[in-house]
Amino acid sequence: MDILTLVKAAIALVAGAAAGYFLRQIIAQQRKDTLELKAKQILLDAKESAQKTLDEAKSRAEKISEEAKREQKEQEKELRKIEERLAHKDEILEKKSAELDKETQNLQEKFEKVKSMKEQLEAIEIQKREELAKVAGLTEEEAKTKIIEEVEKKHSNDILARIQKIEQFGLETLERKARDILASVIQRVASSTASEVTVTSLTIPSDDIKGKIIGKEGRNIRAFERAAGVELIVDDTPGVIIISSFDPVRRQIARVALENLILDGRIQPARIEEMVEKAKVEIEKIIKDAGEKAAYEVRILDVDPRLLMLVGRLKFRTSYGQNVLQHSVEMAHISGMLASELKADVGIAKKGALLHDIGKAVDHEIQGTHVEIGRRILQKFNVDQRVIQAMQSHHEEYPYETLESIIVQTADAISASRPGARRDSVENYLKRLEDLERIANTFPGVEKTYAIQAGREIRIFITPDKITDLEAKKMARDIADRIESELKYPGEIKVNVIRELRAIEYAR
Repeated sequence: MDILTLVKAAIALVAGAAAGYFLRQIIAQQRKDTLELKAKQILLDAKESAQKTLDEAKSRAEKISEEAKREQKEQEKELRKIEERLAHKDEILEKKSAELDKETQNLQEKFEKVKSMKEQLEAIEIQKREELAKVAGLTEEEAKTKIIEEVEKKHSNDILARIQKIEQFGLETLERKARDILASVIQRVASSTASEVTVTSLTIPSDDIKGKIIGKEGRNIRAFERAAGVELIVDDTPGVIIISSFDPVRRQIARVALENLILDGRIQPARIEEMVEKAKVEIEKIIKDAGEKAAYEVRILDVDPRLLMLVGRLKFRTSYGQNVLQHSVEMAHISGMLASELKADVGIAKKGALLHDIGKAVDHEIQGTHVEIGRRILQKFNVDQRVIQAMQSHHEEYPYETLESIIVQTADAISASRPGARRDSVENYLKRLEDLERIANTFPGVEKTYAIQAGREIRIFITPDKITDLEAKKMARDIADRIESELKYPGEIKVNVIRELRAIEYAR
């Protein structure tokens, strides 16, 4: 029973397996047919899409080609038009060039004709003048002079009366407008006046020092005079040595250096040069302090420190015997009061007055008037243009552009015209000494120049590497000729050109 059941089950299993196999084969065949059909459909769709894309690309390419051909035709047409215009312009230019050449030729012919006529007229004019001179018995210049003399003689009274009338009217007008203001300002200003001199006396402890200062065969005094640029006067006056120089800065440096040498006791050329350099440093400090003190006194606190150094140098500069720094400070006070009365800018007026003569601090080193030098200095330091306008007109070299410029010029006149403020003779003397050094410094190869002996001698130290002995002699003659032609002076001036070679080595 069990075996029969097992056989039946086995047969049923085999039959089921065979039926499942055949059923799966049938299903697989059906799937295969379906996939092939789909693949064919996809391939067909792809061919149709490709054909459509190709047709669209061909259509687009044809359109682009047609547009390109049309643009090319338009460009060719435009180029032909441009060529035609250029050709037309060339023809016009050729015509104009031909016309200009013809006109130039005509003008040249006319110029030659006019020139010839002018020469003929000049010849006729000269001939007429000669004939008139023969008839009148006078040359052209003599006739001109005679006519002017007759006119002046005939109308001299009328001219004089007219001038006097104008002057009187101007004076009355100015006095009427300025009397009250100037009276008030001058009353409020009180400044001491001290005329500067060109020598400094130095008291020495004993006359034995004089021998040390002079040195063996005068080598110490020569070394000192060369290093300091001054003249030492060592005479029989007991207890006194006189330092002479027109430059106050040099005198102060020489005084300080000489005092230090006397205290040190070692007086020799090398020590002299060292002390002179040390004195220069001390004087620079004094100059700086003087500039800062002047600015503080007039309440101007926004000035560049480098400008204050130049202002301080004015402490050692004089104008007609009047100290320039004191004059500038006094002017600043006067300008401030005038500006306040006239409702002008007080700060601009005071600053313009304080800096109005700053060019005098370096006018012996730079060519030009002190006004022009001062303008360039202030422009270099970017000073307010209104300050420059205020200071540049105090000698009427520039027009009065602002009310402050008139105030500064007025303050300058007030400060300079006070009785005892200036001495003309001293200023002329200093000007002559400055001119002597200026002329010598214009020659190439000049190292240092000092005017001494009250302007009766000028010592010129030249560079020995650049100037020979023969050229030094020629230079002395040329400088003397320049002095004779350009300066006016009493007596004679000795031109002393010194060519000295120093050889320095160090033993180590």
